[in-house]
Amino acid sequence: MFMLRFDLRAPSTGAPAAELYQAALEMSAWAESRGCISALLCEHHGASDGYLPSPLVMAAAFAARTTTLPITIAVIQLPLYDPVKLAEEMTVLDHLSGGRVSYVGGIGYLPSEYEMYGVDFHRRGRIADEKLELLLQVKSGEPVVHDGRHIQITPSPLTPGGPMVMWGGGSIAAARRAGRNGLGFFGQSDDPALGEAYEESARANGHEPGMCLLPPADSVQTLFVADDVDAAWAELGPYLMHDVRSYAEWNEGREGIASISFAKDADELRAQDASHRIVTVDEAVAMVRAGMPLPLHPLIGGLPPDIAWRYLTTVDEKVMPALAG
Repeated sequence: MFMLRFDLRAPSTGAPAAELYQAALEMSAWAESRGCISALLCEHHGASDGYLPSPLVMAAAFAARTTTLPITIAVIQLPLYDPVKLAEEMTVLDHLSGGRVSYVGGIGYLPSEYEMYGVDFHRRGRIADEKLELLLQVKSGEPVVHDGRHIQITPSPLTPGGPMVMWGGGSIAAARRAGRNGLGFFGQSDDPALGEAYEESARANGHEPGMCLLPPADSVQTLFVADDVDAAWAELGPYLMHDVRSYAEWNEGREGIASISFAKDADELRAQDASHRIVTVDEAVAMVRAGMPLPLHPLIGGLPPDIAWRYLTTVDEKVMPALAG
């Protein structure tokens, strides 16, 4: 019925990081018995607001606090990882979670992150190709010889073939990379050229095209449900705008990307009625009945947990009973 997303931004205008991390754990445990179908963890590095840099560690904590909740890490910036070490950590997490953690790989788009890790930003596509090929080979637990190295991940993963890996991005190259490797594709827009490139690449490399998600630029990516929408915008606006401004700064000049807004203030963001929305209980119920899980981002922009819990309670006590009825 709903999804939870966490990036754990902790700007000085919001709650401290320690409070946000603890609240995220509590929310994951609370949510799995209340209609949550997935928890999404994101990744960036060196952000001034402390954006979550280690989603696998956070996923392990989520797995320890839950028993059935699916957990997705999206995206994991593969060129910044050692694929063998990553496969080992994925395997441990596979056992800890009972096979509940999946991954969406990507190459990222911030040169500063590559500088921080000492990786050539301009070669990130080629590096991703090399590391993805190796990761997909070794994550199964089968022995692999690569460049003369004998590699075998132990213990063998709980999930046959290893944890699920997909690929994401907004470029034709990303779509082709997903298809070439037989992976599902998560696009950043609904550009039909992405879908065409994905299917062509998959079939050209002997794979049947799989899941291909191409979200429209005006699709909602962050949602809150409120009894009084006007009051909610007044309360949540500053936190939503921190998220909006941060992504807009990182994505300057990139138009048509789902979840990205270039609104200058909360009034403009509200008028856009696209990436970030606050809706009534009746509107939320209608969205779910139309087949759309509610994409909740409860701690967005460092939103203090005591405020965030009020909005989650509205979903639990008013939306969910209405759907059951």
